[in-house]
Amino acid sequence: MPDFYSTIKTPAEASLTEKRSHFYAFAYPVTTASEVKEIVKGLSKKYYDARHVCWAYMLGAERTEFLSTDNGEPSGTAGKPILGQINSLGLTNILVAVVRYFGGIKLGTPGLIAAYKEAARLVLEEAEIIQRHEMASVAFTFPYLSMNDVMKAVKDSEAEVKDRAFDNACAMTLEIRQGLADALRKTLADIPGVSLL
Repeated sequence: MPDFYSTIKTPAEASLTEKRSHFYAFAYPVTTASEVKEIVKGLSKKYYDARHVCWAYMLGAERTEFLSTDNGEPSGTAGKPILGQINSLGLTNILVAVVRYFGGIKLGTPGLIAAYKEAARLVLEEAEIIQRHEMASVAFTFPYLSMNDVMKAVKDSEAEVKDRAFDNACAMTLEIRQGLADALRKTLADIPGVSLL
C-alpha cells in the first residue's frame, strides 16, 4: 500500500461567468474536517451576499473520508460535480468551494452541473499539485546509556525529531514516513532499555 498521496501545495482561486451567474472557486490544502468547517465558515461570512457556497472535500491517503454539499442548489448539481473533479485528479487532503452569485437567468439542472464542474476544474488547474507522504509518529523512552545507539538509529532512519527530553530517563517523539515506521520501531525495540509508547 503506498504511503504517498496527491494534494495541492497552496490555496488557489478561479472564476467563471455563466449566463450572468458568477462562480468563484477556491481550493485549499486541508488535513481535518474541522479545518474544512472553519474555511467554509470564513467563505460564507466573506461572501454573505452570495446565493450559494457549495463545496466538497476529500481527506486521508486512503481517500475514504469525504463530503459534499449543494448548499441549497438542487440535489446533486453542485457538491457532486465538485467532488467529481477532485476524484478525477485523485487528490486528497483538499477542499474545493464554489461561491455562486445568481445572475437572474436560471441555468437548469444540466447547466448547474456543468458550471460547478467547470469552476472546480478551473481552480484545480490553477493549483500546484504535489506528492506528500503519509506520516506516522513513533514515541519512546530510553535510558541515557542507550543514547548513542538511539541517535544512530534515528539518523539512519531519516526520521524527523518532533520532541525530545534528555534527563535520567530520556524520551523522544519522531515523525517518519508511514511505510518506514515499522522498521524503525523494530530497530528501536532491539536497543537495550528502549520502551516504545
